[in-house]
Amino acid sequence: MKNLRAILLSGFILALLIVSACSKKDTPDAQQLVDQAIAAHGGQHLDKAIVTFKFRDTRFRVLRDEGAFVYSRTFTNDTTGQRIHDVLSNSGFKRTADDVEVELPQERQQAYTASVNGVVYFALLPYFLNDAAVQKEYIGEATVKGEPYHKIKVTFAQEGGGEDHEDIYVYWFHKQTHTMDYLAYSYQEEDGRGSRFREAVNQREVGGVRIQDYINYTAKENFALENYDKAFEAGNLEKVSDIILDEVQVSEL
Repeated sequence: MKNLRAILLSGFILALLIVSACSKKDTPDAQQLVDQAIAAHGGQHLDKAIVTFKFRDTRFRVLRDEGAFVYSRTFTNDTTGQRIHDVLSNSGFKRTADDVEVELPQERQQAYTASVNGVVYFALLPYFLNDAAVQKEYIGEATVKGEPYHKIKVTFAQEGGGEDHEDIYVYWFHKQTHTMDYLAYSYQEEDGRGSRFREAVNQREVGGVRIQDYINYTAKENFALENYDKAFEAGNLEKVSDIILDEVQVSEL
């Protein structure tokens, strides 16, 4: 009788292990999904490249050479009429006004650094999702506008994650095409946390890289980022703005 119980117990444990193993195997791998998305967007062309574009009357130039980078933006100051040229690189941040270097307090340097980096980051997504500070988690499936998606949650390690390391992102990757068609993110405001949802539009290929604009949405109610797809499907989001990249050029370095 004891032997029978031992056999039954062993069989039960084995069954649990098999079910557990199958369950883990059936869960998509977040890293693999991100790699597929970066490839689908032509990320391999951005490792050594120069990308230029215009965003809201400001011209951006992005130079990437493996680990080295130089991001710059040029615009005219509406108040002074000066030509402002900002440069962010591995060496830090520098601003010139009419070709004369401007000394900036640390707080302003950090703000301008975040501004330049933020525009480049969103413009080239999902390219940066393999940065060292990125932490990825598979959080489920979704159907948006009748299309099937995987959802990936991204957070950032404090070390190497920048001053916005507490921001949280959710990405919707198409199951068949592997493209990043939607994203949601939260960010810190003075009076708490805000959030946005973006729908990719006007997708086109430039120099082998998938470039896309976005419609930017917000919600009156507070809810988890991963539920933005449901709110979008239900028509409960409000349009905030259009995120449009003009005059995009991509060339190999």
